[in-house]
Amino acid sequence: MGASKGQKLSGMQRQVLSLYRGFLRAARSKPTEDRRQIESIVSAEFRQNSKQVDRKNFLYIEYLLRRGKKQLDQLKSPDTIGLSSCNVSSSKKNAET
Repeated sequence: MGASKGQKLSGMQRQVLSLYRGFLRAARSKPTEDRRQIESIVSAEFRQNSKQVDRKNFLYIEYLLRRGKKQLDQLKSPDTIGLSSCNVSSSKKNAET
């Protein structure tokens, strides 16, 4: 996802970046200690997925986007104070479609 200045991002790349920014914005509304934990978890999950998920596995990426949007909606709730990491293991992570 390290697009240089001249490269245009695909629609899916823009969705991933938008989701990442959404998590960081939602974290700002939480207490400082929780905010740091949320930012750390979000950063680690996105970094891990960027290394482990094949860029051509669009179905799995779309699944992760849907799951991320649901998690973001939960995080935006005033009742939610934190976020936990959840590993989803699938043999389809690196399978090409």
